[in-house]
Amino acid sequence: MEFLTARTSPLPLCFFTFLATVHARGLLLPGSCSFESDTCGYASDADFSSWTLHQDGHFVAVEAAASDDLEGSSGSGLEPQREVTGLLLSPSLELDDWSCLRLVYQIAESGRLEVLRRTEGRSFDEPLWSSEAPSDSWVIASVDLQNSTEPYRIVVEGRPGLSAGSSVAIFEIHISPGYCLACDFEDPHLCGYSNLWNVNVNWYVGGGGVHLLHNHMPTDHTYQNKTGHFMYVDSSYTKTFTEVAKLVSPMTTAPMSGCLSFQYQRSEDRGNLFSVYTRDRLGQYQELWRAGSESQEDWSTSLGEWIPVQVDLKAPYSVQVVFEVAFNSPRGGHVALDDLAFSPEFCSGDAEPTFDPSVADCDFESGLCQYSQDRTVGSSWRRVSVKPNLFRNGDHTTGAGSFLLAHSGLDPRSGYVNRVMSPVLPGNTRFCLRFYFSLRGFNHTEQALVVYLQQQQGGRQEKIWTQAERSRGIWIAADVTFQTTQPAKVVFVSTCRTFWDCGSVALDDISLNLGDCELTAGLLSSPLPGHCDFEVGFCGFSQDKQADVGDWHRRRGPTPTSYTGPRGDHTTGLGYFLYVEASPMLPGQNARLLSRPVRGTRGPQCLRFYYHMYGSGTGTLRVLADKNGESVLLWQRSGEQSVAWLRAQVEYRSDARHQIVFEAIRGPSVRSDIAIDDITLEGGPCPETEVRAAAGSSNEIE
Repeated sequence: MEFLTARTSPLPLCFFTFLATVHARGLLLPGSCSFESDTCGYASDADFSSWTLHQDGHFVAVEAAASDDLEGSSGSGLEPQREVTGLLLSPSLELDDWSCLRLVYQIAESGRLEVLRRTEGRSFDEPLWSSEAPSDSWVIASVDLQNSTEPYRIVVEGRPGLSAGSSVAIFEIHISPGYCLACDFEDPHLCGYSNLWNVNVNWYVGGGGVHLLHNHMPTDHTYQNKTGHFMYVDSSYTKTFTEVAKLVSPMTTAPMSGCLSFQYQRSEDRGNLFSVYTRDRLGQYQELWRAGSESQEDWSTSLGEWIPVQVDLKAPYSVQVVFEVAFNSPRGGHVALDDLAFSPEFCSGDAEPTFDPSVADCDFESGLCQYSQDRTVGSSWRRVSVKPNLFRNGDHTTGAGSFLLAHSGLDPRSGYVNRVMSPVLPGNTRFCLRFYFSLRGFNHTEQALVVYLQQQQGGRQEKIWTQAERSRGIWIAADVTFQTTQPAKVVFVSTCRTFWDCGSVALDDISLNLGDCELTAGLLSSPLPGHCDFEVGFCGFSQDKQADVGDWHRRRGPTPTSYTGPRGDHTTGLGYFLYVEASPMLPGQNARLLSRPVRGTRGPQCLRFYYHMYGSGTGTLRVLADKNGESVLLWQRSGEQSVAWLRAQVEYRSDARHQIVFEAIRGPSVRSDIAIDDITLEGGPCPETEVRAAAGSSNEIE
């Protein structure tokens, strides 16, 4: 669908004066567009609402539907608006090297703007950045585009809110080579860097031929003259030492590690404090570097001159770089900053390589991974595989695999301790530890499972987590954020003091990530396309109102009918899942759940999900691919399968647009509840085959 052209702009937009002349002085890459007279190859997706090119304002926008456009509208303006979504597609891009996309946009009243990457052969677009914050003026966003060997398209999705006057508009798309952290401050948009305003002390743009003799401002470092630009802060209006000037970079949107470099100069060696920090999405600061006389051999020659700095930056999750200056008096001089750059290579060849936290991941399917037992304390954790029943869980990974078990009825001794230890983790690092545990038969659970951080030197132990859940007999997720000060190991300890107080404790699916657990917890509230754990909704799945009788229901905890359905969800044990309640349905009646449309691809697709089919009257669960009303059966199970959640993997191919359908058919009795959870659809073949429990085995111990 081509663009529509409007004669006038209906948007109450406030233009920044400088943005009227925003043009990159450096190299602009394909995909850049100022929308002054055309759309530079960008086009609206014909399956969605059209973006409109406004000739007078030189921008494109998608706007909320007017009430009087709806059928049956009374014209009163009180009718509900219909939702509008516009997809703006770039021409095909071949950007082999890392590049930076800067987007000048506005969300008026309410709405959502998202930037995604569409690669041929993938069913879903990869989300890169999004915002729902409304603004009365144009706003700049920076998005890192990682190097890619495959051509791709940039997808800009605009969803104006339902209220009148809502719109999403784009003024400019600017793609340049290099990292978004890099900046020479020559462009008016300052590479998306912003000043956190302080009443008396702030960063300003210097240079450009403006003579500030009273501040003795330097020449620009980029061009070595008075016409170039840099950032500076001076002490002229300082009142207290607590007043701090902060220059903040855009938030990184892709993991990166390497060398951050910049040029700075100070006019005084005392009276000011210049530091560089990273700040994550939770507002937590970590110091990277601080200026000090100890790092300079001769201040008499370096004062007033540009000084190069290089510092290693490790950003496996989103962070901002903050340049912070404080003065202790109005005579603290000035600090100037210029020519920020970033390289994927660390500053020094002997720099410590980036630690891969996945070395501490383990699902115990093929052994203990890199975990080890402490056999000096007596008992050991045992790697077991059980056939799930009312008294024993299957594992969490597949429902039919392996996990660690301690204090089972097979070893009814009292006063024992079980310890299993992770590989060594580096010091001075913040980690997020996730794992699943299950308790059965404990009367007093304070020491049933405790996690310690044990330092390599001296063996000092620090308790970082202890469980407070009662014995439920279900897998429960635990998240632990901790900080190491020196190399250490994570130790899982289970203790039983007396036979009468003890039951069994199980451990499975341990994973370790860099950063605070809250930094990645947002993934649960905004799942990636093709992923859904139903924690905050249906993730684009919908009920089939035409070809079924029943409905899928979102629930947490046990289902109402006894001896059927799960006791908790698969994601966390205490979260949500979808299920079909058999009680109000008749035998043979069905409930169908439809995914949003999936683009066809030439290669294989892998659908993974967890299902729960427990009950004497359990019917059938089917997975189908629906293409224009014609359904193809991909997977099916009938009858009672297990009291545990089981993992299913389905590999299929479809070169046409389609929808995934989950269809539950009610069995002969009310004990026919069927549940699903944790759906994942990804391009490419399935990584492994489904694990099945050995027939007739109730407890296999390695």
